[in-house]
Amino acid sequence: MNAHASGQVTRRTLLRSSAIAAGIAAAGAQPAPALAATPSGGTDLVLLGTAAGPVPSSGRFGIASALVVRGNVYMVDCGRGAVSQYMRAGLDPVRLKGVFVTHLHADHIADYVNIAMYMAPAILSQTGAIPRIDVYGPPSAGALPDVPGAKWVAPHRPTPGLADLTRLSNEAMAYSSNTFIAERIGFDPAAALRVNEIRLPDVGASPTGDTAPVMKPFPVMSNDDVEVTAILVSHGVVFPSLAYRFETEHGSVVFSGDTTVTPNIPTLADGADILVHEAGDPQWWHEHGASEHFVEHMRATHTDVLELGTVARQSGVESLVLSHIGDFQSHAQWQRRARTGALEAGYRGRMIVGKDLMRLSVRR
Repeated sequence: MNAHASGQVTRRTLLRSSAIAAGIAAAGAQPAPALAATPSGGTDLVLLGTAAGPVPSSGRFGIASALVVRGNVYMVDCGRGAVSQYMRAGLDPVRLKGVFVTHLHADHIADYVNIAMYMAPAILSQTGAIPRIDVYGPPSAGALPDVPGAKWVAPHRPTPGLADLTRLSNEAMAYSSNTFIAERIGFDPAAALRVNEIRLPDVGASPTGDTAPVMKPFPVMSNDDVEVTAILVSHGVVFPSLAYRFETEHGSVVFSGDTTVTPNIPTLADGADILVHEAGDPQWWHEHGASEHFVEHMRATHTDVLELGTVARQSGVESLVLSHIGDFQSHAQWQRRARTGALEAGYRGRMIVGKDLMRLSVRR
């Protein structure tokens, strides 16, 4: 048995992985002094990326957040650039304890494979051991709506879940991994990920029917830092699409994932300290000449920014943080729209439009 198979790591392997780790840091070479300090003993929310997809942005990174609990890090979604943003935020790769995926749209998993390809070697370079990072996310949908004439990608398996996504991504990168293994400086990246496909409760949800019926939150995981629960949310034909609640000793944070308005969000977020919620603006698209079909699609899959005040009031949250927002209008315009909705709904909490690398303390 070679050193890689036995879990032992040679000095040469460490040198190689140290170089990879340095490359990660270089990818986000611009310092972020406000974030670089060692995390406090409390709980902090760090918005790694706030951009909606799939249109790329020159100044913002894809949707990803980190909840830092007593220095341990729990990542929610892995949008474009998430690994680089993690390093720019001054977060320690060794303290990454879990990754939670809300759904399997590309803009939420663009950097998922890089957790294994880049983050794991960075951890190995510090610890001398291949890590085991727990990843939680959706199982296979099992079916797609009947669309006459549709030509599915990979028709033999058109609805891969998180486990298949991990396996197939690893296979697609096999040549790179195998060359490093042949040179005795690599390992199987998938060995660093412990995939947990979330088992859904029997509430009558269906990939071809009601994807998010009214329901109660259900448990996902718990440890000394956090207790995580989830609920189904409505995001077009996507199934399952999940929202997560993290309960810590310092307070609670809820991540909506992508969703149109659903009673399940106020149920999950009831009394939370912070609700991180996606936002769209179908009125903007209508006023700028988008087709009615596209505008209706946006209404059916995302939450109108003008309705977020109502969502926040119904949830009884202290603060609502907008994330997963497009570049088609400015930060100030998003702020005005959000405040208008809050005023109309009678919501008196904080309405914050998120920015990349924004950090918020979580306090009850």
